[in-house]
Amino acid sequence: MLRPYSALFLVIILISVSGFIPTTIRHHSFSASTSKMRASNIDLTESELKSILSVAASAAKKAGDIIVSHSGGADVTKTKANPRDLLTLIDPLCEEIIKETVLSAFPTHDFLGEEDVPPGKEASAAALDAKLNTDKDFLWIVDPIDGTSNFVHGMPLCMPSVACAYKGTVIVGVIYDPHRDELFTAMKGYGAEMNGESISVGKQEGISDAIVAMGSPPGEESLKMSLVGIQALMPKVRTIRMLGSAALMLAWVANGRLTCYWEYDLSSWDIAAGALIVKEAGGRFTDLEDNDFDLKNRKICASNGLVHKEVLDTLNEVGVV
Repeated sequence: MLRPYSALFLVIILISVSGFIPTTIRHHSFSASTSKMRASNIDLTESELKSILSVAASAAKKAGDIIVSHSGGADVTKTKANPRDLLTLIDPLCEEIIKETVLSAFPTHDFLGEEDVPPGKEASAAALDAKLNTDKDFLWIVDPIDGTSNFVHGMPLCMPSVACAYKGTVIVGVIYDPHRDELFTAMKGYGAEMNGESISVGKQEGISDAIVAMGSPPGEESLKMSLVGIQALMPKVRTIRMLGSAALMLAWVANGRLTCYWEYDLSSWDIAAGALIVKEAGGRFTDLEDNDFDLKNRKICASNGLVHKEVLDTLNEVGVV
């Protein structure tokens, strides 16, 4: 028998993805108006950022190739925090190819991958704290397959997410959707692109026109908050989508397919790349109290900026904060 919250989640119809046509991946491009970094606190040259971006994109594409080669699904080797938090044999393979690609190019950089960390939000937070408190300036933050449950069941809604932080600030973000051959990229201060073309967030001005995405989280507390949030938002928004991949939903906020995406509890590897891509596409990325993003945020809201306050007010009014 379905539990009450399971029945409620079943009424959410997943958005069809078959209509999106793959495009050719091109090199990240820059206009004359962005020849200097807008983020003056980042003492890196454009050439250095491009070099990091190139390696991040290469690593993500290699992992994406592995994902596509197993697109029919994969066996679950074990569960992590609970029976809804899955791991396959392919997750560590993808992480290893990303790690090898990154460290062969930048052997002095540090690396934080989901598969290196014990399950649970406490372990996730502790691992991030430990990495941020070393003497290494560069930290790569990686989810090798974001959307593992989708991957297990052969749904083309799973992908690698690769970010590089410098002195605690994300400077490069890459999300590669191998099923549609769409490469979402951003460098801090230089805008966001998909397959080499500039992207921007949607133009919806009110919550009634917004397509809002959210998660179906494995944790009990975040599950309860999600149920409260969906009941508050559903009557006010155009529709709600649950796609099962934070990386995908953040990428789609960045290019306007979604208006907003919120989640009650996520780890740094789920959101590091997507947060930068959304912000560089002109959107907003905050916690649920409207504080600016940093890597330690676990409760998040990403939007086109125009509906941000309405979404947060709606959630906060019912105690989702």
